[in-house]
Parts: sequence; structure tokens; C-alpha cells
Amino acid sequence: MIRYMGTRKNEQGAELYVFLVNGMQKEVREHALKQHPGCYEALPATVKARIAANRAWLSKL
Repeated sequence: MIRYMGTRKNEQGAELYVFLVNGMQKEVREHALKQHPGCYEALPATVKARIAANRAWLSKL
């Protein structure tokens, strides 16, 4: 069972996505979401839209 708990920033300013995976807390960076099965799918639509906007912005650089 994977449940999205929210986001937080670490000391370096990177945004971490916090999940509850089988009763254990897991913090995942945006670029590593696809490496953790089910985490990206557990995100709400607003967070997925923000990630898509970030990726679109990065592709323009």
C-alpha cells in the first residue's frame, strides 16, 4: 500500500515527496519517482501537474 503524505524541502533546497509505503515513511526526489513502483501513480493530480510544468521548463533550457 502506497499513500502520498506531502512534500518537504531538504537542507539543499530540493523538494522531496513523502510517501507511506507498507507502513514505512519514504522520501523520494522528483527524478527518482519512476524508480519506485506505484509512487508516481499515488500522487494527486495537482502535484503531477506541477511536475509536468517543471519538466517543461527544464526542457526549454
